[in-house]
Amino acid sequence: MTELARYDAAPAALEVQTPAVLYVIFRVGNAEYALAADSIFQMESFTGATAVPGAPSFVIGIVHLRGRIVPIVDLRLRFGLVPGPTVLENRIVVGLCRERLVGLLVDSGREVLKIAPTQFQAPPKILEDQTGGFIKAVAQVGTRVIMLVDFAKLIGEESLDGV
Repeated sequence: MTELARYDAAPAALEVQTPAVLYVIFRVGNAEYALAADSIFQMESFTGATAVPGAPSFVIGIVHLRGRIVPIVDLRLRFGLVPGPTVLENRIVVGLCRERLVGLLVDSGREVLKIAPTQFQAPPKILEDQTGGFIKAVAQVGTRVIMLVDFAKLIGEESLDGV
């Protein structure tokens, strides 16, 4: 076989695997949700927030975290659930959106999972329509169903760039 013939041969099919991404997993109600770990600034225990007059109903107030004032969005309220009691398991998941820190009050959250992007599927159309676009994708990890949320939409920032 000539040198030219060897290079003209069809290359073997290469399977490209997308590396898994780290996600912070948290619970609100009976469901599990995820945010990409690279968008999470920190997680903190929740002991309460200072109410801010005139804030949207899902913003329960502000807290002082490590020298910064951070608004807190209660995901139970944002998702239309009944507010829950403040318990030891509550966490504030602090994320960064357009250079602003915003905290999400969740029922619990302490887990980080690696999930391959190929494990996520588009949410069923009825969920997409009824959830205000909060759910970007859904993954099954073992027996668990985990919903990937849109941080910007959760905190009401989607209108800044029309997304």
